[in-house]
Amino acid sequence: VQLVESGGGLVQPGGSLRLSCVVSGVIFDDYAMSWVRQAPGKGLEWVSAINWNGIDTHYASAVRGRFTISRDNAKNTLYLQIDSLKFEDAAAYYCVTHAGSAYLYGMDLWGQGTQVAVST
Repeated sequence: VQLVESGGGLVQPGGSLRLSCVVSGVIFDDYAMSWVRQAPGKGLEWVSAINWNGIDTHYASAVRGRFTISRDNAKNTLYLQIDSLKFEDAAAYYCVTHAGSAYLYGMDLWGQGTQVAVST
């Protein structure tokens, strides 16, 4: 099983990024997915989740209204559109499978992460 994130980079405050995560080795649309981030020197922070068919989405309060999670099951790919970036969004972003089709299943498999940096 592989989860490969991409799309991170250095962005100015107020800017946008689109993160991607390509999943292989599992039947992608069997699983809910999440994005989790970790800022330097801090613990893991759950960001957003999406159920197997993309209909139900959930967001942490810190990102609601600025981040949009989506998925393309035909491409085995998870996305995170990040808009109106803030300094506090700087972190390593990880895509994670859940152990089932819904968000309520526990997190299971993790990618290696993609780094988002925010600077003027």
